[in-house]
Amino acid sequence: MPYTDVQFSPYLTFTRDDWARLRADTPMTLAPHEVTQLSGLIEELSMDEVEEIYLPLSRLLNLYVAAQQELDSVTTTFLGRQASRVPFIIGVGGSVAIGKSTTARVLKALLARWPHHPRVDLVTTDGFLKTNAELERLGLMDRKGFPESFDLPLLLNFLAEVKSGVAHVEAPVYSHFHYDILPGQNIIVDRPDILIVEGLNVLQPAVLPKNGSAIPFVSDFFDFSIYLDADVDVIQHWYVKRFMRLRATAFRDPGAYFHRYAQLSQEEAKERALMIWRNINLKNLEENILPTRPRARLILRKAADHRIETVALRKL
Repeated sequence: MPYTDVQFSPYLTFTRDDWARLRADTPMTLAPHEVTQLSGLIEELSMDEVEEIYLPLSRLLNLYVAAQQELDSVTTTFLGRQASRVPFIIGVGGSVAIGKSTTARVLKALLARWPHHPRVDLVTTDGFLKTNAELERLGLMDRKGFPESFDLPLLLNFLAEVKSGVAHVEAPVYSHFHYDILPGQNIIVDRPDILIVEGLNVLQPAVLPKNGSAIPFVSDFFDFSIYLDADVDVIQHWYVKRFMRLRATAFRDPGAYFHRYAQLSQEEAKERALMIWRNINLKNLEENILPTRPRARLILRKAADHRIETVALRKL
């Protein structure tokens, strides 16, 4: 039988209700005011979403962490070395405006309340973008967020050091207000139990050399990966809505990089948001981000109201 005729999916797909039942007896550890604080700019997180989606996911991740720690212990015993705990790294990917930051924040809060891994850090790959000055020099300002706009060696070295158990690993800080890397500022990752890495292209594979030389991928350092998914027209709506919300808030500050957009009329601002979406973010989604979806361990599929409607877990 031709391969193209084989009906096969490496994923088990769950409805919202089926997934919610996998919470089992996992306790709710977040208060309503904490859930409100974790909400995004245009995404109002609900207690139901945490209880039905994120608590089962935190239970699954807790089991993965425990299994990985046991495997690390077995490996160090085999090698005759002193056991040392290696950080469990979770990658969270997906389009601009899809809610990656909200998902990462919720997981950080929930996972930190499990007794065996209380130290959970969160890093975004925005900090590993090339500076605006460098992007201007390379002619890449209109491709900011595309794979080539990141300092990939810096990101790979950061992940390698974290995964090797190095203490006090530095990561650059990115400011959305200034739309640039903040010079001289860093965050420190100091041997956490879990590190969550959130970004657009975290599941992007490298271009493999024909001579078989080793080329690391960012996702090589992940123990678990999550992709946030939704229809493209829905993401476009969210992007424009977020742009308009920022236009009425952060962009009004004269020091903001995008202050000029606050001066536009309502219609002009919507047209500008759509132009940016179509010319930059949609292209990046179609060319670089969406093709990485099948590489994720878990896919969270969102409806137009931001509620996660299905969960797909890779079985192979």
